[in-house]
Amino acid sequence: MRKPLRHIRVLDLTNVLAGPFCCHQLAHMGAEVIKVETPGTGDLARQLGADAALNQALMGVSFLAQNPGKRSITLNLKHARGKEVLRRLVRAADVLVENFRPGVMARLGLGYEALKQENPRLIYCAISGFGQDGPLSDLPAYDQIIQGMSGVMSITGDPDTAPYRVGYPVSDTIGGMTAAFAVAASLADHERTEGYFVDVSMLESTLATMGWVVSNYLVAGKPPAPMGNENMTASPSGTFQTGDGLLNIAANKQEQFEAVCRVVGRPELATDLRFAARQGRLQHREALKAELERELARQGADAWWALLNDAGVPAGPVYSVPQTLAHPQVAGRGMIGSFANAPGVGRDIDLVRTGFKLNGEAPSVDAPPPELGQHTREILAELGYADADIDQLQQERAI
Repeated sequence: MRKPLRHIRVLDLTNVLAGPFCCHQLAHMGAEVIKVETPGTGDLARQLGADAALNQALMGVSFLAQNPGKRSITLNLKHARGKEVLRRLVRAADVLVENFRPGVMARLGLGYEALKQENPRLIYCAISGFGQDGPLSDLPAYDQIIQGMSGVMSITGDPDTAPYRVGYPVSDTIGGMTAAFAVAASLADHERTEGYFVDVSMLESTLATMGWVVSNYLVAGKPPAPMGNENMTASPSGTFQTGDGLLNIAANKQEQFEAVCRVVGRPELATDLRFAARQGRLQHREALKAELERELARQGADAWWALLNDAGVPAGPVYSVPQTLAHPQVAGRGMIGSFANAPGVGRDIDLVRTGFKLNGEAPSVDAPPPELGQHTREILAELGYADADIDQLQQERAI
């Protein structure tokens, strides 16, 4: 498979999720990713996950998920000789990604202004909770903090349960995806004679994905509110109880609504004055839902799913994660990568890849997630360090 970033080298100085997720995407697009970690502990994600034994071994599931295909070198960036190793790495790199608090790298003498002296074409991507400037820029921020401050939690759940956190680290993930897009776009500028400083704010990245919600307030003056599983723009569009299980129905068009009425055996609902027009359906959504669920109780979700899809109505069951992973639609498209007897893990592992294909193939990486510092000597040798030099660096605790 010809990968578009096959000639790109990325230095990954990141921890936990947003930054590692960014570099995870770049690795699957063919970039050589060198993960620069703190000696002894490494990425905090090495200690996170549902398997306590792997956490103890510094190979936590949270780390495994975002770091296949990368090589790991340990550097003490507070040590003068550790900093010099990083500068050597920068000279031969295309991209550096970090997610320290703003100002940390500059205080170490390794900020963008310093490193572009080593490599004027360097693309330097800094991911932080709030961005590199502004009144909140110095504050620490994890995913849940950003979910709360972006407004995501305020509209998650229903009026009786909100605010709720989204069930996975959505702001971290969006921040990482935004960073990967910005880095790839910067790399596409083949005529650049100088680098780019990419400033990714998790708060702003999350807001950017809330376009409809935010614009309804900015343009129409309507503050968003939690609506549970209902769709703010259409009805019937949401989650419905059937005779066996929940079913999502998204009848967002007039003809789809009319088709739903026919499929459930209630064609007269399409001409009911309460429901005939879109605005009426929004106003009387609870009454419409009650009428439909009365009919949907006659069969299970799978039966209605097939009938509605045959009638041109988007619908689908509500699955658990294990059900989704086992479904042929996911299992058959190469979404899951497998690694045999992964180092530091001692068994085979399956990990998620990316959400796209290139020329019909799912991008993959060849190597499993690295053990802490697994490639330190190898990478230093590539930089021109002799064995005696590497031993000295180790004795000085620079690596």
